Amino acid sequence: MQRLRLALNQIDSTVGDIAGNSEAIVHWTRHAVGQGAHLVAFPEMALTGYPVEDLALRPSFVEASRAALDALAERLSGEGLGEVPVVVGYLDRTERAVPRLGRPAGSPENAAAVLHRGRAVLRLAKHHLPNYGVFDEFRYFVQGDTLPVLRVRGIDVALAICEDLWQEGGRVPAARSARAGLLLSVNASPYERDKDDTRLELVRKRAREAGCTTAYLASTGGQDELVFDGDSIVVDAAGEVIARAPQFT
Repeated sequence: MQRLRLALNQIDSTVGDIAGNSEAIVHWTRHAVGQGAHLVAFPEMALTGYPVEDLALRPSFVEASRAALDALAERLSGEGLGEVPVVVGYLDRTERAVPRLGRPAGSPENAAAVLHRGRAVLRLAKHHLPNYGVFDEFRYFVQGDTLPVLRVRGIDVALAICEDLWQEGGRVPAARSARAGLLLSVNASPYERDKDDTRLELVRKRAREAGCTTAYLASTGGQDELVFDGDSIVVDAAGEVIARAPQFT
C-alpha cells in the first residue's frame, strides 16, 4: 500500500504582511521536507493573512498576492524544495466575468494553489462563501467551480477550502466520485467555545461521505476580534482519528 507523509502547518499569518508570511511558508516547508514530507500544506489565505476584508477590493493588493505566490514557487525551487508539492492559500482574481453575480473579470477569489518545481501548477477557488456570523465573504469574492485532484505518490488528493467542507454537497461527493485517497481541506476557522468537538464530528462525517482519509488544516493566532486555534485533524475513511494537532500551537 502506498504511504503519503503529509505535513500540516497550522501557522499564524499576519494580514497584509505578505513578505513575512512568505518567509514563514519557506521556513516551515524546509522543516517539513527535512522531516520527510511528501506533501506540504498551509492554511486558507496563509500568504495574505485572514480575513483580508476590504483589502480584497484593492487591485494592487490582489496583484501583490499573485506576484508573491509566483515568487514563492521560484524560491522554494531555488532552495531545493521544488520537488515536494506545497499547497498554499492566497488571494487571487477570476479571469472571467460572472454575469449571474454581476461581477466583472478580475473580481477577487479566496484561492489556493499547488506549488511544484518553481511554479503554481494548479489553482482553485473556494466554492461556498460564508455570509453569516463573523463572515461576509460573499461580499468580496466570487465562487470557484472546479474540483482539482492532485496525484502524489500514486494517491489522488482532492482539495477543498474551509466552508467547502462545512456545507453539504460540492467537493465532498465530488471527492468520492473521483475516488480520491485523501481529501485535504485548508481552513482559517475562528475559535468558539466547544468548536473542537464540532470540528471533529464534521471531519468524521465528511470522511465517511467522501470515502477517504480526510485532513483538516486550520490556522492559529489572532486578527482583530478573531482568534484561530489550529486543532488540525486527520481521520481515516471510517472516521477514526489518525492524528490531531493541539489548539493554540
